[in-house]
Amino acid sequence: MSSPDHSPLGKATVYADRYDASLLFPIPRQGKRDEIGVSADALPFHGVDIWNGYELSWLDARGKPVVAVAEFRFPASTPNIVESKSFKLYLNGFAQERMADDAQVRATLVRDLSAASGGPVDVVLRAPNDLDGTPLGEPEGILLDTQALDFDSYGPPRPDFLGTHDGDVREVLVSHLLRSNCPVTGQPDWGSVQIAYTGSPIDRAGLLRYLVSFRSHTEFHEQCVERIFMDLRARCAPRELSVYARYTRRGGLDINPFRGTDPAAVPTNPRGARQ
Repeated sequence: MSSPDHSPLGKATVYADRYDASLLFPIPRQGKRDEIGVSADALPFHGVDIWNGYELSWLDARGKPVVAVAEFRFPASTPNIVESKSFKLYLNGFAQERMADDAQVRATLVRDLSAASGGPVDVVLRAPNDLDGTPLGEPEGILLDTQALDFDSYGPPRPDFLGTHDGDVREVLVSHLLRSNCPVTGQPDWGSVQIAYTGSPIDRAGLLRYLVSFRSHTEFHEQCVERIFMDLRARCAPRELSVYARYTRRGGLDINPFRGTDPAAVPTNPRGARQ
């Protein structure tokens, strides 16, 4: 079975320290996409799910531990997401495995994650010293959060809050108030979201109320971003649109989905202060 309630999420777990690709638990994307009107035959967006892994270690050929920070990029076109706790357990399994070099580790990760997600996954490994001097980078744009508004809707999401004004703009809007919940445990997922678009000006008060209405909503990170994209597309009809969420980490992993209309867009991977 590939539904969240059949995954290891939310259950007592023995943390293996030996490699086991079968720990990866894929969940089909299409079930939630059907809810928001996304056809499997023609995706209305392009994009990628960028994961950062901060707890990856293995043994070299002489048994000495090696540590790395990993960046994983899963195309939005892959048929499956990988459930995050299963991903953590899988990565922990490298801890006592002897690997010839970084190339062998990377090749193993690419093979296993591509098989689980159903499409090509890109993996980059960096030594901790390679991150020296890496600046923190919050999503850039006009901050929505300073608006003095009253709120009383925290779920389910309220696309009826969305609307536009007369005119034509190209702008980037940002909020740090995004919160949703894990589909099984109910644990909160905290994030920042950046919305870039061209078209009629989106009503900023309505947009912030809409984003806050995810606060008690239950969906995975990737599904929330696709819902936001589709609601903005339906209610505001921008000519160009991208939605990029940067979530805080849990269990050594953070997940950062990007969805947009531009097939050439390649999002950067800045590390926010909350990550």
